[in-house]
Amino acid sequence: MKRIFTAAVIAAVAGLTACASTPKEPIGPSSIPVETAVATQPSPSESSPTSTTGSVKEACETFNALYAEYEALSGTDPNAYEDIYLKAQDAKDTVSGDLTGLFASLSALSMDHSAAAENGRQPRQASKDAVRDAVFANAGTCTAEGVTLRL
Repeated sequence: MKRIFTAAVIAAVAGLTACASTPKEPIGPSSIPVETAVATQPSPSESSPTSTTGSVKEACETFNALYAEYEALSGTDPNAYEDIYLKAQDAKDTVSGDLTGLFASLSALSMDHSAAAENGRQPRQASKDAVRDAVFANAGTCTAEGVTLRL
């Protein structure tokens, strides 16, 4: 059962990382008058990839704290990795945009490591790569807020 769940989580993370950025609309003439276009644009708070209940800085710091906690685990306690998974899932629910990838990938890695720890193995490289990719995707955003993401 855990293997199926782990595979589903890994597939979801792979899908998230593949679709991390959305293509921009082409710039060109529009049939909408300029006054209407300006009036109907979403405000920066509606469209920004910042968090929904906290700040970008808090999200980046939370990721660093969770990843440090993950790294400090012994590697043989599956329940400890499941705790990290739950914390990362909770944190993911407080952010939006690309920041969700940080916590989704850490969730997948934690669940993968939990399943592997039961058999004395290491998590799959794909899980580790997903976290690395999410960190690189969000490095600029977090650095702009004064937080350096750490692996």
